[in-house]
Amino acid sequence: MATSSLSFISPQPVPPIDPRRVHLSNSPKSVTKLAISPTPAIRCTLAAAAAKSIPPPKLVRCPALDRQAARANRIRFVRKLLTLLLSKSRHFLPLRVLRRCHRFLGIPRRRPLVPFVLRYPTIFCLFQAPTSNPLSPSLYTIAVGLTPAAEALAADLAALRATELAPRLAANIHRLVLMTPDRSLPVSKIAHLAPDLGLAMDFRATLCPRHPDLFTYVNTSQGHALQLADPPPPPPPPLPPFCPTAPADRLIDRPRRFPHLQLRSGLNLRRAHRDYLLRFHSLPEVSPFEPLDEGASLEMAERRACAVVREVLAMTVEKRTLVDHLTHFRRDFGLPNRLRAMLVRHPELFYVSIKGLRHSVFLVEAFDDDGRLVVKDDMLVARDRLEQLVREGKRMRRAKKKGLLAPAGDSEDDDEDEDEEDDSLEVDDEFGDLLEDASIGLDWEEVSDRSESKGNNAEDAELDAMEEFWVKKAVAEGLVDGGSELDAW
Repeated sequence: MATSSLSFISPQPVPPIDPRRVHLSNSPKSVTKLAISPTPAIRCTLAAAAAKSIPPPKLVRCPALDRQAARANRIRFVRKLLTLLLSKSRHFLPLRVLRRCHRFLGIPRRRPLVPFVLRYPTIFCLFQAPTSNPLSPSLYTIAVGLTPAAEALAADLAALRATELAPRLAANIHRLVLMTPDRSLPVSKIAHLAPDLGLAMDFRATLCPRHPDLFTYVNTSQGHALQLADPPPPPPPPLPPFCPTAPADRLIDRPRRFPHLQLRSGLNLRRAHRDYLLRFHSLPEVSPFEPLDEGASLEMAERRACAVVREVLAMTVEKRTLVDHLTHFRRDFGLPNRLRAMLVRHPELFYVSIKGLRHSVFLVEAFDDDGRLVVKDDMLVARDRLEQLVREGKRMRRAKKKGLLAPAGDSEDDDEDEDEEDDSLEVDDEFGDLLEDASIGLDWEEVSDRSESKGNNAEDAELDAMEEFWVKKAVAEGLVDGGSELDAW
């Protein structure tokens, strides 16, 4: 009868075991039985039971950080259009070419582009590029450029990147490459995080070749990639925490008698979730630049994944990025497939904001209780100046409306519903789709007609007529400059 307890282990096919009907006991006898029956069904049951110990993710809203996400969402279109215009040597694009980038700009295909451009008169301007044959202003002769204030802002930011911030930007790319197991990272994936890291549009041609001591270009199956130089430089230590370990309001600076979990103000967790996080932080520290051993546990794998995400967020300018941007690095950095669930499961480290069409993730330790950054980056000055130009343009539009001269694209409820319109726009990636799109080349100078050939001819004619109407309306109201030294494409 000694084998009666193991009678369910037989050469016959084993039916699937429902994890909900398996009750694992902590007694030594049951552990012995499981140890001598290494069947695949029992292994799956053990994995399911281990996953049950992790509390389910529950998102608790933080209004202070949600306001930061909404703040970045309001200037999303401005940043993307600036990205396109600054990618050109002369900082302008014909309107007929810019319409092909509606997916990148987040504008629905059936909506005209001119009203969105005229919404920001202090940043963008419309002008008629001279041609060999003098033509009246139309869709084929109007171009979109930058105002002198926007040109000055772009020049100051480029000078800051080229001088003071160049070593730090190169070190950030070096850290990204170090977090991969094979010490190689495709350039197209770095482009997804380029705006958040403060990189310029041409970082592949300007920043990377200037640091051959850190990385080199190689050709892989995924295209051009950055690989560590040979011999590789020593890995740097992880970025230090932004907040001190001990809070300043403690009367006596001495070690605590019990484990303490520092959470943001107003966040209350369930007992099981709090105990899980205390056990998680009791694990040994893991470097994001060192791969784990093959026999590492699931808890240690999640410990390293959190360290990697924390390192990436600490390198960004605003200490935030989109969750979709991090998903591009799951295979390269060894992140879990359910990355968003892991971020929500650790509210002491990250905060996932659902404000907008795409979710953002914040580094909690970099913000105070009011949602302000503890340590401000030098490149945040450019964002503040850009927001100031947007507010100034909004005041100009209101002044024109009160003077009975409403600019094109304005309506009675335009200023009140501006944020709602921005939230309703389609959202696309910052750099990734431009690098991978077949209609725009790698240097963004080659523009083909592939994107427009997919649509219907009747629909294209209707869109052209709608765009032509807004162009004529802008010309009639004096919002289009007459001449320029630039040539139309």
